Amino acid sequence: MNVDELIAPGRLGPALAEATGQDAWRQVSAELISGGKSNLTFTLTNPAGEELILRRPPTGELLPSAHDMGREARVQEGLAATDIPVPRIVLHDEGDLIGIQCYVMEKVEGHIIRGELPAGWAETTEQRQAMAHVFVDTLADLHAVYPQAIGLDDYGRPAGFMERQIRRWGGQWEASKTHAVPELEELGRLLAARIPEQQRSSIVHGDYRTDNVVHSLDDPGRIGAVLDWELSTLGDPLADVGQLMLYWREPGEQQFHLIPGVTHLPGFPDRAALLDRYAARSGADLSEMAFYQGYAHYKFAIIAQGVSARSKAGAMGGQDFGDLDDEILYLARTGLEYVKEH
Repeated sequence: MNVDELIAPGRLGPALAEATGQDAWRQVSAELISGGKSNLTFTLTNPAGEELILRRPPTGELLPSAHDMGREARVQEGLAATDIPVPRIVLHDEGDLIGIQCYVMEKVEGHIIRGELPAGWAETTEQRQAMAHVFVDTLADLHAVYPQAIGLDDYGRPAGFMERQIRRWGGQWEASKTHAVPELEELGRLLAARIPEQQRSSIVHGDYRTDNVVHSLDDPGRIGAVLDWELSTLGDPLADVGQLMLYWREPGEQQFHLIPGVTHLPGFPDRAALLDRYAARSGADLSEMAFYQGYAHYKFAIIAQGVSARSKAGAMGGQDFGDLDDEILYLARTGLEYVKEH
């Protein structure tokens, strides 16, 4: 399926012209941004050289409750009234324009950090510390936002959050698995039996990592936008912290094929330092963090399985993420270590 079939420029262009008040958008071209593991993200360009970003679900059969573009757009529209940096939503459509839900947002200029740091950027220990500090501070500040103050009080059901999450991801595993992984299934059972009491509820991002934010071009200590709100909801903020701990790799640790990072490089603080900073800024009790780290491994293993299944089915715009079986097994076994420690 080519790009025009995925974004229907003949219908999308006039809608963008109306939404922006700029006739140049009647002619729109698109390029797939590689690296997206779930929803497909495109850079849209008009003849004047202006750019916007479109997000839509992958092609093919979708898992239940996944890829809801309306939720992604709604949370960003709500957070626009806060200090949390998010892109401005230009257009949201339920399926009339391109045949499936999508939304268009402004393009925020900056660095999206995946497997390496840009040349000449964040070269010193001080700059890498600043990058880490603003990253964890932004998460703590998101968790301090009152959902009811920005019209998101019905954005999720905080009570029983972890129980539902474990059940939901277990269902996703059953829907996408290609073979049994006993370690992962044991991890799911142990998590369900050992859920700690939830301290508080907040907006939860659901996938907070360095390549889901736009870092300032000239200041590693500033974030221009937080992206990829697909998994956001209301729930236990420590689920986000556990996920951050998984993504924040340290020197000598296995790097993940799906999320190549940079935090193992010299100058970045370790996970313990990030936890201390988050606790100081949020006031959260992190004594149960081993459980949340085990949950993060469980969730990401199932996400990886879904990515693998969609890639093999040709639903990822031609992207091929390779064989992830070993990575899924590693995540399951490491998650078990955390939960048994808990």
